[in-house]
Amino acid sequence: MSEHHHKETFVTKYIFTQDHKMISKQFLVTGMFMGIIGVLMSMLFRIQIAWPEQSFSIVEAFLGHHQTDGIMDPDMYLALVTIHGTIMVFFVLTAGLSGTFSNLLIPLQIGARDMASGFLNMVSYWLFFLSSVIMVFSLFLEAGPASAGWTIYPPLSALPQAIPGSGMGMTLWLVSIAIFIASSLIGSLNYIVTVFNLRTKGMKMTRLPLTIWAFFITAVIGLVSFPVLLSAALLLIFDRSFGTSFYLSDIFISGEVLHYQGGSPVLFEHLFWFLGHPEVYIVILPAMGIVSEILAINSRKPIFGYRAMIGSIIAIAFLSTIVWGHHMFVSGMNPFLGSVFTFTTLLIAIPSAVKSFNWVTTLWKSNLQLNPATLFSIGLVSTFITGGLTGIVLGDSALDINVHDTYFVIAHFHLVMGVSAIFGMFAGVYHWFPKMYGRMMNKTLGYWHFWLSIICAYGVFWPMHFIGLAGLPRRYYTNTNFPMFDDLSDINKVITLFALVGGVAQLFFLANFFISIYRGKVATQNPWKANSLEWTTPVEHVHGNWPGKLPEVHRWAYDYSKRVDADDDDSDYLHGQDYVLQTVPLLEGEEPS
Repeated sequence: MSEHHHKETFVTKYIFTQDHKMISKQFLVTGMFMGIIGVLMSMLFRIQIAWPEQSFSIVEAFLGHHQTDGIMDPDMYLALVTIHGTIMVFFVLTAGLSGTFSNLLIPLQIGARDMASGFLNMVSYWLFFLSSVIMVFSLFLEAGPASAGWTIYPPLSALPQAIPGSGMGMTLWLVSIAIFIASSLIGSLNYIVTVFNLRTKGMKMTRLPLTIWAFFITAVIGLVSFPVLLSAALLLIFDRSFGTSFYLSDIFISGEVLHYQGGSPVLFEHLFWFLGHPEVYIVILPAMGIVSEILAINSRKPIFGYRAMIGSIIAIAFLSTIVWGHHMFVSGMNPFLGSVFTFTTLLIAIPSAVKSFNWVTTLWKSNLQLNPATLFSIGLVSTFITGGLTGIVLGDSALDINVHDTYFVIAHFHLVMGVSAIFGMFAGVYHWFPKMYGRMMNKTLGYWHFWLSIICAYGVFWPMHFIGLAGLPRRYYTNTNFPMFDDLSDINKVITLFALVGGVAQLFFLANFFISIYRGKVATQNPWKANSLEWTTPVEHVHGNWPGKLPEVHRWAYDYSKRVDADDDDSDYLHGQDYVLQTVPLLEGEEPS
C-alpha cells in the first residue's frame, strides 16, 4: 500500500474510517466524554456522603426529579455508584488505554501499514460507541439506571421487581456490556493477529517495545476472560426474563415466595470475578507498558531488565486468571480453598515488584527529562506501589474479612487500578499527542494538571484507608444512623473536598487537549528523541504510515546513551547522538541488541 490512494470523504476519513490512527482518536475522545460523566457522578455522590442532610442546587440541576429539595434520592445514590464504577472500569480505562494506544501504536511500532483487518477495527469502535450510548441512555430512564453495584450481584440484578434500578435500567446495562464485550473481543483478536503476522523485517519479538508486549498480552487476557463475563450476563438475562434459576433460590419479596430453586448467586460471583480480576490487569498492563517506554525515553537510559519486564508481564497474565477467589473470601468459601487463593494472590506480588524495581532502577542516576508525561509516569510508579502494598492485606483471607466491603477496599483498588491506570493514560496522551495531532501540548498546563491530580488523588484515597480500618462500610447512602461513625464525618468532608478539587483539575487537561489540537506548537518528527519506529513516520499522517518501503529493524528500542567505547565520556555517543533509531544498521563490530 503506498501513499497514492483514492480520495477520502469526510465520512470515510473521520467517521467510518478504517485507519488505525483515526480509530485511536475516536476511542480516546469517546473515552474522555465517558470519563467526564464518570467523574461528575463521583463528585455528586461524594457531596451526598459528606453532607447527607444538606440541600445542594447542583444536585437538583443534574438529577432533576431524582432528588427532593436538593437532597439526593437514595435509589439514585446507588445508581450513581453503580454507573460510575461501570463507566470508569470498562468505558474509560479499558477503552482509553487498550482502545486508544493499542490502535495507535501497534502498527506504528511494529512497522505495519495498518491493523490486520481495518474493517473489524472499525466495527470494534462502533460497537464500543453503541454500548456507550446505551449506557448513557439508561441514565434517563424514569425508574433510573442499574443500581445493584458495578458488580451487579444477584438477586438484586436478577429480579426486575427488587428495587427501581433492577428494571429496565439493569436490562440496558446487560445489553450495553454484552455489546462492549463483543467490541473488546474483536479488538483483541485484531491486536494479536497484527503483532504475530505484520511485524516488519528484523522486528523480532525480543526487539518489540514494552508497549507492544503489554498490549499483546492484554489482548490475550481479554480473549480468555471476557467470554466468561458474557456467559454470566447471558445467564443473568435468562434468570431475569425467562424464568430460569441459575443464580436464584428460595427468594422472598414482600412476603411473597418466588418459585426459584436450585440456583446460587455464588456461581455469578465466580463467573464475574474470573473476568473481574484479570480486568484489573487488562486496565493496568497497557499503562505499565506506556510508562516503561516513557521512563526509558525520558531517562535517556535503556530500560532496566527488558527480558525480566517481559517475563513479569507474562507471569502477571497467567497468575491473574487464578486469583479471582480473593474477592469471595466472605462468601462462605472453604477455608482450604481460601488459602489457595491467598497463596496465588500473594504470588502475583512478585512480578509486580519486578516491574516496580525495574522502573526505579531505570530512573536511578538518569538524565531525567521532567515533562508532564514523565511526571505522570512517576506518579503511576508511586500510586502502584502504595496501592499494591495494601493489596497484601486484602489478599490474605484472614485479614480481608475484617476490612471487606469497607472504604479500605475502595482506597486500595482506586489507587492501584484507577489512579495508576489513569496516570498511565495521561502520560500516554501527553507523550504521543504530537504523533496523533502533529502538535505539542502546553507543558505549563500539564504541570498544573499533574500536581493537582496527584495531590488530590492521595488526599482522597489515603484517608480512606483509615476510615476503612475503622469499619466504615462502602456504598452506604448515609452513615448518620450509626453513631459509632460520627467521628469519621469530618474525614469524609476532607475527602470530598479533595475529590471536588481533583475533578475540577481535569479541566486543565481538557482545555490543554482541545486547544492544543488547533493552537499547539507544531511538532517536529521526533520531539522526544526516541528510538521506536513511530517517530520515523512523517508528522503529516500518511495513508499506510510510511511513504514507500516499510522500515527495516536492526536493533531493539532502547539504545539510549550508547557509546562506541563503553569507558569513554558522553562525547563518544554512537552516531553522535544519545539515541539510536531501530532502523540504524549496526556498526562493524557492534554487538547486536
